[in-house]
Amino acid sequence: MMEKLGPDNLATLKEAVAMLVADGCSLSIGGFTINRNPMAAVHEIIRQKRRGLHLYAHSNGQGVDELVGAGCVDRIEIAYAGSGRFAPTCVRFRRAVEQGRLQVEDYSNYQMTLRFMAGAMGLPFLPTRSGLGTDILTKWGFPAALRRQDETLPDAKVITLDNPFGTWGGAAKLVLVPAINPDVTIIHVQEADRFGNARIQGLTFADIEQARAARRLLITCERLVDDEYLRHRPEHNQVSFLHTDAVVQVPWGAYPTACFNSYDYDPEYLNDYRRAAGDDSTYEKYLKEKILAVRDHFEFLAARKKKSLARLRADPATGYATGLDRR
Repeated sequence: MMEKLGPDNLATLKEAVAMLVADGCSLSIGGFTINRNPMAAVHEIIRQKRRGLHLYAHSNGQGVDELVGAGCVDRIEIAYAGSGRFAPTCVRFRRAVEQGRLQVEDYSNYQMTLRFMAGAMGLPFLPTRSGLGTDILTKWGFPAALRRQDETLPDAKVITLDNPFGTWGGAAKLVLVPAINPDVTIIHVQEADRFGNARIQGLTFADIEQARAARRLLITCERLVDDEYLRHRPEHNQVSFLHTDAVVQVPWGAYPTACFNSYDYDPEYLNDYRRAAGDDSTYEKYLKEKILAVRDHFEFLAARKKKSLARLRADPATGYATGLDRR
């Protein structure tokens, strides 16, 4: 069990990852495709050479691909692994699956959200109609024999059963999806205080459910604000200190993905990444030069030209960078 950091939950990123993310643990990361991935934390996990992770994500792109590409992940449960037009299917993720180095269990987007919600509610499962009539119910990535042997996995991917209320609610059949309670969830937010109360601006994706479902929660934030600040308009706060184990201020902590109202994703970086990820040797060079050769996220950012980052700053009126060449 992690030791208490002190009167608050402030930590350095190196400390937080060392304390919370262990080899073989189950890890959930927030964000969606190329939006608000906790990239600073992802890179620190890679630097600390964590191995054997069981990764959960809703629909994630850059964070998933770099963790898989660095050899940190053995298993993953996810709805979609892609970075939009830059990588409709994550490149290193696909390579690992094709080479048999990664076990994958896939669910629909809605099913993954429900699984995290069930975990947050303290329930073993939640019912849905999502998946009826599809191969998601019949094609299992983790076979039944493995599930029986591994107590960290539910006995079944899903269970389909008759509606116990007959056809009440318009459904004769229901699908039960198992809860997720990750050992650790990591999310990146715009604002948090030193205790771990957090405010997400823009779309929250499944981050709130992921945060509440986890046994341990690490929050990285753009801005560390005074707790009095979050007491104004408290209805805009989504994550409570009750769930949080560590808070780290990391400006540009989602880069090269976007953080609404702060900065946009970096098309140049993501295009360069896709090209590097397409070949084993160029990807090893990418890891060594971009991630492993730098001490932290600040050095990682320092390697980018200030002009390159400045063009990504969000327009206050829209929350996105205007005039950005997104090709």
